[in-house]
Amino acid sequence: MADAGDRRFMERALIEARAALAHGDVPIGAVAVDRATGQIVGRGHNQRELLQDPTAHAEMLALTAAAAHFRSWRLVNVDLFVTLEPCPMCAGACVLARIPRLVYAAVDPKAGAHASVMRLFETPGLNHRVAVEAGLLAEQSAELLREFFEALRAAKSGGEGREPLLGA
Repeated sequence: MADAGDRRFMERALIEARAALAHGDVPIGAVAVDRATGQIVGRGHNQRELLQDPTAHAEMLALTAAAAHFRSWRLVNVDLFVTLEPCPMCAGACVLARIPRLVYAAVDPKAGAHASVMRLFETPGLNHRVAVEAGLLAEQSAELLREFFEALRAAKSGGEGREPLLGA
């Protein structure tokens, strides 16, 4: 169950998500937290557009930073907080990194690999199980995504509407 610390970490993930707006990426953010100290040891926000890299998802960048911090790919004492349900790539990375716990905000009905599209974490034969908690600050995350895609659609259609959130 989420506590005040969990809420604080998800708020930090939302700050990361907003950073993605500066370069036109989908606003998704993640933070990796050392369970022993409660310190953020990795952070990331989507940078696919910025880096032109299909793997530059918020979760991947946060896990990579945490691995560099610990100088180990085994992140057995790291919780990951992310603003959107992970895709199959990111969910797989959570399993492979051996993280014990994942907390995410909003569901992703198009690519979610926890419950929305598939249930990757329940795949038989996986050598690691990740405890997953969903819904923490879900409305804030979903609203940020809704605003981003509304602005993107308005900009693409050339119609009247909200200004794109880029640089916001």
